[in-house]
Amino acid sequence: MAHSPRPLSLGTEQARTRLHELTVIDVRTPAEYASGHLPGALNIPLDRIRRALPEIRHAAGRGTLLVVCASGARSANACGLLAEQGVPAATLTGGTGAWAAAGHDLHRPAACGTRAGWSMERQVRFTAGAMVLLALLLGLLVHPAFSFLAAAVAGGLVLSALTDTCAMAVVLGKLPHNRPGAADLESALAALRGR
Repeated sequence: MAHSPRPLSLGTEQARTRLHELTVIDVRTPAEYASGHLPGALNIPLDRIRRALPEIRHAAGRGTLLVVCASGARSANACGLLAEQGVPAATLTGGTGAWAAAGHDLHRPAACGTRAGWSMERQVRFTAGAMVLLALLLGLLVHPAFSFLAAAVAGGLVLSALTDTCAMAVVLGKLPHNRPGAADLESALAALRGR
């Protein structure tokens, strides 16, 4: 099995100066995208990249793709998926967090089909914390075996950190508030076809 080369990374200043020539794909959930994204970015969540591959390949044939997420981890994964399919793409170092920290504006559409919500990282922290608290409470009040659920969540968090993946984020990403509407995804794909 051939290994994919490490994706090209652009810093915030490099991306800002080239923004007019880049096709920017934001792979966060629709709720995260609605909370603020790079100007001109199209929202194609990470789990929809394969579905959008023909349109992404078309856009890559016309210019450089910049894949963006909150911190750079999901965009690096997306670049890896694209590289496996022979589609070159760059990732934004530090993601939208670094973009905003550098003082660059994030576009927050006034009328967006998805209301702004919590970032995926925040959703994972909340869910893991709630599960641990519930397991400990049930362990005290119902049966001590419930404490093993807290240990399982802790183990999952450690595994997540070691592998730089997150099964809980994958599951949370499938919830309705984190899913793009069919019209939203089709609009993004149509925009890619037009580039």
